[in-house]
Amino acid sequence: MKLEGKKIGFALTGSFCTFKKVLEELRKIKKEKAEILPIMSFSSYNLDTKFGDAEDYIKELKDISENEEIIHTIQGAEPIGPKKLTDIMVIAPCSRKYFG
Repeated sequence: MKLEGKKIGFALTGSFCTFKKVLEELRKIKKEKAEILPIMSFSSYNLDTKFGDAEDYIKELKDISENEEIIHTIQGAEPIGPKKLTDIMVIAPCSRKYFG
């Protein structure tokens, strides 16, 4: 699939230990000339962890996406679907808890 010209909503969510790897993958997407709409969950936007400070990840996401605004609230994210702001949505990392 060619990503050039595609609008990709890229949501950075919890599992902070994987942020560096996830952002490496986002760089690859950007190299394919996709438009990136940066999105962060409340926790990823606000919490510093032993894996890094939120402000550093915010800066890196802004740099990669070439976008000064990051959607980081539910209210900010609400228009994405109705206004058809993206062609593709990526939620990364996308971890789950097993309740087996």
